Amino acid sequence: MSSQKTPEETQSPPLNFWGDMPEEEYYRSQGVQNTKSYFETIHGKLFTHAFLPLDLPIKGTVYMTHGYGSDAGWLFQKICINYATWGYAVFAADLLGHGRSDGIRCYLGEMEKVAAASLSYFVSVRNSEPYRELPAFLFGESMGGLATMLMYFQSEPETWTGLIFSAPLFVIPENMKPSKIHLFMYGLLFGMADTWAAMPDNKMVGKAIKDPEKLKIIASNPRRYTGPPRVGTMREISRMCDYIQNNFSKVTAPFLTVHGTSDGVTCPSSSRLLYEKASSEDKSLKIYEGMYHSLIQGEPDENSQRVLDDMREWIDERVKRYPKM
Repeated sequence: MSSQKTPEETQSPPLNFWGDMPEEEYYRSQGVQNTKSYFETIHGKLFTHAFLPLDLPIKGTVYMTHGYGSDAGWLFQKICINYATWGYAVFAADLLGHGRSDGIRCYLGEMEKVAAASLSYFVSVRNSEPYRELPAFLFGESMGGLATMLMYFQSEPETWTGLIFSAPLFVIPENMKPSKIHLFMYGLLFGMADTWAAMPDNKMVGKAIKDPEKLKIIASNPRRYTGPPRVGTMREISRMCDYIQNNFSKVTAPFLTVHGTSDGVTCPSSSRLLYEKASSEDKSLKIYEGMYHSLIQGEPDENSQRVLDDMREWIDERVKRYPKM
């Protein structure tokens, strides 16, 4: 039998989701400038992105956090690029344990520290000379919404003009909840099992993406974590969801939260409970019938555009209300 590989088998995967076009050329074609760098925190080094509009004045800043197993590059940056084309300076960081940041892959044993690391980067930019007088928004998708809410709770009052959540993880669906028996048994090992990739894998990607072509692109992300969930990660996500649910009333900032009714990864009740229990006077909830978890990267284009249009209308309106210095 011949061992000669086919041309498809010998081709290396593309460095970027758009193919082989040089990065600078691609970003310019989208109307944005992208820069990448590392940022040192007391909890570890973060890999960061900045997306600035090429030909528009900057009217505000947005600080974005991706979901579980993902990173701030690949398809997540399509969200960043869209916001930049609306006139926003967008900053994103790979969470600790994700992408090109420090940490054990997809280990979130202390989510307060994971959130604090990203927050230290975001606040350093938010307080820097070009941006300190501009309105500033936190954005979190999926588990990134959980991390974003922790950042909000860790922030000084009035730091953020508003919060934006896309399918946030505040309530774990029953079929995704970690087994209490598994967590108890691993807990008997006095923390030794915390980093083990030993929890049942419920194949989240397939439940998140509706468009099959986009599923192929997302699945080809070379930095996507594909192993089983780690013991400490599932324990910590469960603990933090309980914590957030018990503290919704402490949310006072304006916010928009969006969710699809057919989300198989995070419960739409995450957004509904936040809307019902938050103390914010300015709060908005959008529920999209039949849409899956990944509302912007994973839906057919017409659905994604509908979500983006709603987000743009909401953030532009809050920027108009922002007090002029």
